[in-house]
Amino acid sequence: MRVLFVTPECAPLVKTGGLGDVSGALPPALRALGMEVDVLLPGYPDVLKKIGDTSEVGRFSELGFDCRLLREESFVLLECSPLYRREGSPYQDPGGQDWPDNALRFGLLSKVAARLAPGYDVVHCNDWPAALTPVFFRKPSLLTVHNLAFQGNFEASWLARLGLPQTLLSVDKLEFHGRISFLKGGLVHAGAINTVSPAYAREIQTAEFGCGLDGLLRERREVLSGILNGIDTEVWNPASDPHLAQRYDASSLDEKRVNKAALQRRLNLDSAEELPLVGFIGRLTHQKGADLIAAAAAELAALPAQLVVLGRGERELEGALAAAAARHPGRIAAATSFDEELAHLIEGGADIFLMPSRFEPCGLNQMYSQRYGTPPVARATGGLVDTISDGETGFLFERAESAALADAMRRAIAAWREPRRWREIQRAGMARDFSWPTAARQYARLYSRLATAQPSLP
Repeated sequence: MRVLFVTPECAPLVKTGGLGDVSGALPPALRALGMEVDVLLPGYPDVLKKIGDTSEVGRFSELGFDCRLLREESFVLLECSPLYRREGSPYQDPGGQDWPDNALRFGLLSKVAARLAPGYDVVHCNDWPAALTPVFFRKPSLLTVHNLAFQGNFEASWLARLGLPQTLLSVDKLEFHGRISFLKGGLVHAGAINTVSPAYAREIQTAEFGCGLDGLLRERREVLSGILNGIDTEVWNPASDPHLAQRYDASSLDEKRVNKAALQRRLNLDSAEELPLVGFIGRLTHQKGADLIAAAAAELAALPAQLVVLGRGERELEGALAAAAARHPGRIAAATSFDEELAHLIEGGADIFLMPSRFEPCGLNQMYSQRYGTPPVARATGGLVDTISDGETGFLFERAESAALADAMRRAIAAWREPRRWREIQRAGMARDFSWPTAARQYARLYSRLATAQPSLP
């Protein structure tokens, strides 16, 4: 089976979040099952620089732009200098503002994917930047929703510039509150839809989590499913992790304390083995519950416990956590940066990992932390529910409130103070299989059904 995997980002070439990780890990796992998978990716400057030598396999004009297709093994890069050769992230300029022509930049990606689609059995589109692909070309297609909150909504005037008929500006097609929605277009036209965890697939059919699209998702529930993301178990392996001060496994968990001491030294925390060390890694946003951490910081320090926060995000939340660290020197540390080495050390050195997300389509850090024997405390939502067994591999809380977070933390610390029980929790989490082959087999079955089913498209 030949699959075209369409994505706006792919680790390690370009990454802004979990989509990049999935795009970097799932195609190789599918190839290991015998599939032929090509990844179509825009030719951003970093991508062209990192990928090295390529060969030109196509040259054409699309949407008024001269385009080239460059191939490097299983990557197909869409080169269009006016749209992609820019400094900044795939979606924003260096100042953090969305590119004003994102509709054109990712409309072109979808249009070129549709152009290539006849050469493949299935087209796999990822998130709103690739979601117009099934609108442009009726091919067996899968749309994966990594985060429903990001929908690619633009002024209706872009419809004509993208070469799409005005008939699509209707409530049963692309129209969304007077604008066009790339994601809605994909949800309407794709042959199948999936999210990155079973729980999130259920949640987005409700008003609370559906972001205004819950009615459409309930209407298409027969083709909607959830497939839990995997993790790279080679990169995230405490037995071989080069970023740790001391490597360890489930049979040598006492060695974990060396990493805790190294983490305390690095972030100027008190060298206190008797205090539980709590770690958080993620975007400092309302979605990730960073405001709940800031609100509960003083209470966490007084438990007593230590807290380490690593991440960037909203300036107000960065400031609140920095202020908490200043008020509680030796107990709280906040590193507002992106540091891969420190992220690994937090996973290996913390006693408890914190994920108080208001919603979480899948989440990866709770899987990393269980693999590292660092039981998570997390809100009971999305993929966190699917990957954490309350009281067995971690601790869950229901309400998105700082008091509920603190209560769950007290439960976790009570267990931490019982060494035998804590070892059982650690080892149960480390025994979980979060590897990609499990997810890849589910995607392979979904592709097969898509490729053989009779299309029932609008």
